[in-house]
Amino acid sequence: MSSFLFVTDLDHTLVGDYKALEKLNHELEQHRKDYGTKIVYATGRSLTLYKELIAEQPLLTPDALITSVGTEIYFDSQEYTPDSEWSEKLSDGWNRNLIVEIATAFPELVPQKESEQRPFKVSYLISEENSIKVLPQLKSQLESKSLKFNLIYSGGKDLDILSLYADKGLAVKFLQYKWEINSATTVVCGDSGNDIALFSAGEERGIIVGNARPELLEWYKANSTDYRYLAKSSYANGILEGLRHFNFI
Repeated sequence: MSSFLFVTDLDHTLVGDYKALEKLNHELEQHRKDYGTKIVYATGRSLTLYKELIAEQPLLTPDALITSVGTEIYFDSQEYTPDSEWSEKLSDGWNRNLIVEIATAFPELVPQKESEQRPFKVSYLISEENSIKVLPQLKSQLESKSLKFNLIYSGGKDLDILSLYADKGLAVKFLQYKWEINSATTVVCGDSGNDIALFSAGEERGIIVGNARPELLEWYKANSTDYRYLAKSSYANGILEGLRHFNFI
């Protein structure tokens, strides 16, 4: 056994089975204590919604927190100040006001609640049916203004427009560089479309939980490798299954 970097999405990945979560927490906390393993949460939630979740679920205190689909990184769970180095990286070519102006022309895009609108993220709700027509048109209009952006659609309803240099996978790469950890000793876990960035950033060991959404399963089948594992079990049990598969625990 040796230390590794553990990165997981929260909703429907780590969280979803209370007893399984408690079991996984015990193993991870012991591993962190014995070997110095680092625990990171990478969530689509804003900091506001993350705080709501930790009031409801028995989550461990992470060594770093990636929120808002990779647009913010926090190291201090007391102060919750976004890491300035990461924020500076995301500001290149980002024009939030112009993106909002262009998106307003599409009535099918319903703005998400105010807490989910972040400095480097604009978020909407749109049905799967409408997304087929609207997303290519939106992408074309944003590109026509030479904007640097990243469109992420997941869960059949959530659309996030991010800085080009922000997603969960790029945020993990930033942490790996900072902590001098390589892909072979990093494991990433997820269940939906906004987790594809975690799995496609490099050769990190990937665990896709058994309850994964169709868009991630489809991507996995098209990009199958021996360093990505599709668990039979769901939620935290699926993560445990994958950690054992890769001999991390």
